Amino acid sequence: MEISEDIVIVGAGIAGLATALALKRVGLRALVLEKSPELRSTGAAIGLLSNGCIALHHLGVAHKLISIYPPTLTVSVTNVANGATQETSYTGVQLIQGKRNEIRLVPRKDLMEALVEELPSETIRFSSKLISIQTHITHEGLSIATLQLDDGTIIKAKVLIGCDGLHSVVAKWLGLKAPVHSGRAAVRGLTVFPQGHGFKQESQQFIKPGLRGAFVPLTDTDLYWYLIYHSSSTGEEFGGDPKLLVREVTENLAKDFPLTYLKVVRHADLASVTWAPLMFRQPWVLIRGHLSEGNVTVAGDAMHPMQPDLGQGGSSALEDAVILGRHIGNSFLQNDGRIMPAEVTGAIEGYVMERRWRVIGLITASYLAAWAQQAKTGWLMKLIRDIIYYKLLHSFVFGSTYFDCGELPRVPTKLD
Repeated sequence: MEISEDIVIVGAGIAGLATALALKRVGLRALVLEKSPELRSTGAAIGLLSNGCIALHHLGVAHKLISIYPPTLTVSVTNVANGATQETSYTGVQLIQGKRNEIRLVPRKDLMEALVEELPSETIRFSSKLISIQTHITHEGLSIATLQLDDGTIIKAKVLIGCDGLHSVVAKWLGLKAPVHSGRAAVRGLTVFPQGHGFKQESQQFIKPGLRGAFVPLTDTDLYWYLIYHSSSTGEEFGGDPKLLVREVTENLAKDFPLTYLKVVRHADLASVTWAPLMFRQPWVLIRGHLSEGNVTVAGDAMHPMQPDLGQGGSSALEDAVILGRHIGNSFLQNDGRIMPAEVTGAIEGYVMERRWRVIGLITASYLAAWAQQAKTGWLMKLIRDIIYYKLLHSFVFGSTYFDCGELPRVPTKLD
């Protein structure tokens, strides 16, 4: 079977769904290819800083989440070795037009469902695994990407956007080097206390050399928790068993953490517990690499996987979606509602120019935040972590993530 589409998005994760929605807002239909048989909404929570919430506002779905999940403005950091605790702020020193930076923890499932609800039911084609890409120029001078799926389907697209994550087929086709292992891994999960957890709305972090754990309230009953630790493991020893993961955290890795933290982990909703190596793409790969080729580009983790220490994985993907939608939407509207390949190529190049240095900065800042917070032993590293980072730089670093990705172009109505 062979079909033709104007725009094809590979991957129905946060980046892919948000990009499809951004394009819908400017009057464009996109087909989203998802290799799984259903929406992959499993997992714990996504940290959304103000830049992510602003992007959701431009996409028209922020109201579905912000009214439910309150912001977390402060973080309490406890040194497990000596019990010393210090508080710092997420709000940062950077204020724009009187607005403060903040972070909200939102269940991944809720975020994805909020995006999917705004899309036509036929937007996502499930069980559609991309296995190869070819591009060619037609006799009319049109640039076409020919996609082959594992079921034999051929799709010809005027625009191809790879939102297919860490192991992106589209990024590989563009020649981007694969993400590298940071030397750390993370266990994450959600815990629900039906009668209420009783914690105030702040992040409670616990640190020791090579380990950092935390829990953060999502609502009065729900908590998100994680443990990040140095590891080069592939995770095979856990076999995806959430019970083994919880036991590893509570009886081995974090066994000397405060009882409050251990209680939260022990009561985890096992369906939400995951383990993952922390991967990132080095900044110099994005400086030198091809982030687009003609009418093909990437967004989200396919472009810029980063460590989670600034909570920018989800937020930056939402930024990508709005900015890409803005550039393609402007081209579409300026050409009387038509996809003109030459103009779309210029629009994609404009998107890449706007995103390249922004995401390079986020990757670098996330790496430095990880290095400072998860320091190993030694008086110098303790000085850097406890004095220089948490007391002087933490709020500034988080504050610097504040960013408004800009509004989507307005689609003229019949009244106009």
